[in-house]
Amino acid sequence: MTPPPDASTTKEAKKGQSKGVLPSLSARLDKLPTYVFAELDELKARARARGADLIDLGMGNPDMATPSLVVEAIQKGVQNPENHRYPNLKGKPEYRQAVARWMERRFGVKDIDPETEVQALIGSKEGLAHLSFAYINNGDVTITPSLYYPVHSRATWLSGGDVHHLPMSAERGFIPDLKNIPDEIARRAKLFIVSYPNNPTTALANEAFYSELVAYCKKYGIILVSDLAYSEIAFDGYKPLSIFNIPGAKEIAVEFHSFSKTFNMAGWRVGFAVGNAQIIKSLYSIKTNLDYGISSAIQDGAIAALDHSQTLVPPIVKEYQERRDILVEGFRALGWPIETPSPATIYMWLPIPKNNPAVTDSKSWVKYLLDTADVVVTPGIAFGSDGDQYFRVSLVSPKAVLHQALDRLKEKGIRYS
Repeated sequence: MTPPPDASTTKEAKKGQSKGVLPSLSARLDKLPTYVFAELDELKARARARGADLIDLGMGNPDMATPSLVVEAIQKGVQNPENHRYPNLKGKPEYRQAVARWMERRFGVKDIDPETEVQALIGSKEGLAHLSFAYINNGDVTITPSLYYPVHSRATWLSGGDVHHLPMSAERGFIPDLKNIPDEIARRAKLFIVSYPNNPTTALANEAFYSELVAYCKKYGIILVSDLAYSEIAFDGYKPLSIFNIPGAKEIAVEFHSFSKTFNMAGWRVGFAVGNAQIIKSLYSIKTNLDYGISSAIQDGAIAALDHSQTLVPPIVKEYQERRDILVEGFRALGWPIETPSPATIYMWLPIPKNNPAVTDSKSWVKYLLDTADVVVTPGIAFGSDGDQYFRVSLVSPKAVLHQALDRLKEKGIRYS
């Protein structure tokens, strides 16, 4: 028999239970910086509670429908009992073959092996996080520009590593200078993450920068990570490069692609990684321990999207370009210094006004804009400290709503200068 607990033990147990004591958070989660998008959600909730009719141009959440051809392929896939079973963890062979075909057709990259160099992902964000889990130990370093999509840094912090942020400036077109990386940091680095066309700045990278980056990562034995989420949302004849357009890149590189913006499939959660077979294998190893992969029916839709991208993508891009042009014209009329509109992404990256005493940084500007005009944008600080004098506007509302947002700014006398 188990002996009864003594009175002191029982008393302490009851005391602990009555307090509802839970274990503390892990240090890596507890030390994460505040997630600015959560703060923005709180501001929006308070505004709606006072009855505000918000126009939300904050989160990059596509508002257009997934193409009907893709939805029909998913619906057909749902009816297939074979798709009701656990999916292939690498991604079904037909999906990986469609990825290889698309990489050749879109970028001219002909040597992708769908068996060993493609990994299906539950969206590219998941894959980017898992790559850090695969490679980063305590004290290891990830290098990334100082204006970044949050997971590019947060995944490393959650893995116990350190992040070295390379300064970005408008004067350099928001392209970092590799000469500014200390040699000691380069020797500790395991990952170098870049994303061009860039969120949030909309900046572009050319072949010369990519060639320099490939050479740098080879020199120090660093994995080069290209987040190419906006490869297809490009205007004015511009066509973004793949990192694999650079000779020798596959020796050290992996590239992440998303269906969220390209095909309006943000809610379906599907993407892929492509590149060096050893890196792809590491992603696969992480996934075998953490999830069961993407629904096979959704992969059927993704196959249809890739195989018909030449007809599905242009109407989506046309709509985004028309929205961009409306906002460029409108913000110019309000005094914002916009010389050449960016030919890529679903965003605008603009400086905060200098002549408003209520505005000192990006957070105060966003609060002022929300309180004054019921228009929501994203503070630049959400993407790193170098962004605190900027804000991001998303092209995620119909053209009539964008005109309405600009009219509100004009009516309230909100100008850059």
